[in-house]
Amino acid sequence: MTIMPNSEVQNKNMSKVFIRKSEYNYKTLRPVFFEIMDRTAGNMIQKNSRVVIKPNLLAPSLPEKAIVTHPLIIKAAVEYVLDKEARPVISDSSAIGSFEKIIKESGIRTALEGLKVEYSEFKTSVAVDVGKPFNEIEIAGDAVNADFLINLPKLKTHAQMLLTLGIKNLFGCIVGMKKPEWHFRTGVDREMFARLLVKIYKAVNPSITIMDGILAMQGEGPGKGGEPRHIGVILGSRDTPAVDIAICNMLGISPDSVLTNKSAIEQGLAAEEITFDGDLPEVKDFKLPEIVPLVFGPKRFHGFMRRHLVQRPVCNDSFCKLCGECWNYCPAKAITHDKKKIHFNYEKCIRCYCCIEVCPHGALSAHETLTGKTARRLLKM
Repeated sequence: MTIMPNSEVQNKNMSKVFIRKSEYNYKTLRPVFFEIMDRTAGNMIQKNSRVVIKPNLLAPSLPEKAIVTHPLIIKAAVEYVLDKEARPVISDSSAIGSFEKIIKESGIRTALEGLKVEYSEFKTSVAVDVGKPFNEIEIAGDAVNADFLINLPKLKTHAQMLLTLGIKNLFGCIVGMKKPEWHFRTGVDREMFARLLVKIYKAVNPSITIMDGILAMQGEGPGKGGEPRHIGVILGSRDTPAVDIAICNMLGISPDSVLTNKSAIEQGLAAEEITFDGDLPEVKDFKLPEIVPLVFGPKRFHGFMRRHLVQRPVCNDSFCKLCGECWNYCPAKAITHDKKKIHFNYEKCIRCYCCIEVCPHGALSAHETLTGKTARRLLKM
């Protein structure tokens, strides 16, 4: 794959990513957002069409925590759709908290006050044949059948997938507790889970992806364990993998290090050439979660390694409130609790890190044992 300046692109198998500096000042953000829409897919929105706006609404959170797509990004999308005389619908299926609570606590309802917009949580699924190895997947019908879908991801780290970007944001089109079921079915195989995410992306086929990279999240994302970091850009394209690859270039990491990119390339869904319209900033020292192998060495030792050596979720008991979100959401049912603390069954744990994602108190994080780190290094010698 080649990244080329705009003037040098000749290949028809190419995609363009628009990059614009911006801040959460609506007077300057709105025209930037409108420009990206106009130059990508604005003429595709038909009068009276139903336009689904899919932000990242992981959990109830204030905008300054960088957990959800910022309300002003969503407002710009809504106003653009209304200008086209179409019907904007904000939809998602969140991991924790009620849809209404997220809309309220994130400031979205306040930001959109007075605008003619519908809020509609993804609740009903339709079966979509995505091919082998998954065959039929149940995906939110409102997403699959939308006349136009605006994908509004948030630039965040992810303890399992390294980064959660445009492709990963569409996992929110899997309704409710079907999400942890898919985590369990793909198990410890991160590449298989990435392949699933790409299949969902292809089925939903968003009309445009615009990334909220103004205030990003680094560290142990994508939930409250992460750390907000100002970047000051938004990126947009009709090609979601191109946006995700552009983000990797911005952060100075290989696109293949994000497994959804790798899978999109393998499935022939990424352009051979990507051109940038605008200056892609160079972001240095962006804190990424450490992603280590879930098993290594001889297969007969894998069970022992899962119990004692490989990276695993751990709890800071002083932060834990025993609220139950982690053990209720855990796909593998690997978390139990007593009156004082939670307990992990690391043999059952599939290291999806859903518990870290949904913890509302930032009590959970991923750590590799010192013994495991030493053993892994010795086996590489």
